[in-house]
Amino acid sequence: MFRSTNLKMFALAGLIVVGLFAQGKQANAAELETLTLAGGCFWCVEADFEKVRGVKQAVSGFAGGTVKNPTYKQVTGGGTGHYEAVEITFDPDVVSADTLLNLFFRSIDPTDAGGQFCDRGESYRSAVFATSDQKAAAQKAKADAQSALGQEIVTPILAADEFWPADEYHQDYHKGGKLVLTRFGPKSQASAYKAYRDACGRDARVKELWGSDAPFAG
Repeated sequence: MFRSTNLKMFALAGLIVVGLFAQGKQANAAELETLTLAGGCFWCVEADFEKVRGVKQAVSGFAGGTVKNPTYKQVTGGGTGHYEAVEITFDPDVVSADTLLNLFFRSIDPTDAGGQFCDRGESYRSAVFATSDQKAAAQKAKADAQSALGQEIVTPILAADEFWPADEYHQDYHKGGKLVLTRFGPKSQASAYKAYRDACGRDARVKELWGSDAPFAG
């Protein structure tokens, strides 16, 4: 009887520990925040922000338009109002929204209202999609960037809108190993991404604007 009681107590204690551990994991997950940014080609924004400590995930997709669950072809064809955007999930105990916003403005050309770098048109415009809690931080980051750059910044601060993930093909494109046909010949997705980024002049323009303050330009 004594042995049976002890075993039951040990089992109960084990269940309590497992329950507390599960609750702790749920609490940690609930503490993560998201921030949606549009900075031209979503492959590039995703690749940049995945490098930031505290960022748990960066997903390429679309925001700001009027069509539900749009396709890449619809968005790039124009008329849906969507931006190519990236939804960034981050741990605010490790990296703040303020830091991410400051990095963002210095990783794009915020003086360009017609697109970003070689990519032109409405879907490639830059924008910050801020929640009500993020609006003040976004406005401050924009003002700080304008003061630092000494030029007018046209990147708008828009209300956070529904985010639609792009097809799986577009996720982590900069890491992909699948062969694709490019104007440079057959290349892996990772190689094609690098060739595109170089040819588009993204890093060159960012370095021209921001110099040593450019956080991701190689």
